[in-house]
Amino acid sequence: MTTVVDLAPTAWSGRDDGPGNEHLRWHKAVAPLEGRTDSGAGVLIGFRSDEGVRRNKGRPGAADGPAALRRALASMSLAAPVRVFDAGDVEVVGEDLEDGQDRLGSAVTGLLDTGSLVTVLGGGHEVAYGSYLGIANSAAVASGARLGVLNLDAHFDLRSDARPSSGTPFRQMADRETTLGRALDYAVLGISQPSNTAALFATAAELGVRHLLDDDCTTANLPAVESFVEEFLGAVDVVYLTIDLDVLPAAVAPGVSAPAAFGVPLEVIQRVCDLVARSGKLRLLDVAELNPALDVDNRTARTAARLIHRIVTDAIAHRA
Repeated sequence: MTTVVDLAPTAWSGRDDGPGNEHLRWHKAVAPLEGRTDSGAGVLIGFRSDEGVRRNKGRPGAADGPAALRRALASMSLAAPVRVFDAGDVEVVGEDLEDGQDRLGSAVTGLLDTGSLVTVLGGGHEVAYGSYLGIANSAAVASGARLGVLNLDAHFDLRSDARPSSGTPFRQMADRETTLGRALDYAVLGISQPSNTAALFATAAELGVRHLLDDDCTTANLPAVESFVEEFLGAVDVVYLTIDLDVLPAAVAPGVSAPAAFGVPLEVIQRVCDLVARSGKLRLLDVAELNPALDVDNRTARTAARLIHRIVTDAIAHRA
């Protein structure tokens, strides 16, 4: 299978302490995809876009997120060998966001249909609609597998605008599912009440969107968070997990379009990711809104890379 991308993967490099698995780091484990079809392997694909953020009146710069995420991952140590390939990047040129989302979707579908665990490196959160197209058109979902979309985010991103943006992807998903005679199974954890209008809460209720407020996602309330996630996982067959880094406190993730005034503690986000990765149902992950130009000491990139590292290694080990 050939995955069509705009930018071919570049060589990974990083700290090198010597040969052998005892010194293994991501930059030594990742290889160019080059048409491989290794079932059960992890595949990274970048989505270079901040057009959706621009349309949503946010701070541009997320198009440089994929490169920053790869740099942050490169020198992370691996406890055991893992098969991971880099497919390169899909790039949004100019204002043609919709074409970029379609092309990302096609690439993701092809990768999923080979049995790969796919991780999309964003990019603004407009990446979510492209990722969704990829899994919604996959053979598993076409064969009747129940798709669940779990969003870790301060925002519902359910706006109904004439022009798609980083604020509309989950409304676009819901509308498309309706046209296909299905309902979108969408849950979001980390919602900031001050960052979402009453109209958005009403839309979420109308669409049957389950959510937890950031106020309810504290470490003290972790059992309730775990129950929320486990209930979601129990109702679906395949999972698409999307992480908007603005779900984290601004001190942990300053390099995003809209830093959180409160946010969900990293310990809680990590526990949610563990539950999803170890469920055996995760097929697709994306990480959105990293803006390297606004990142302080690469804090956001390092945090995001640690989450990717943890999710991908766990999910590959627990594939159903």
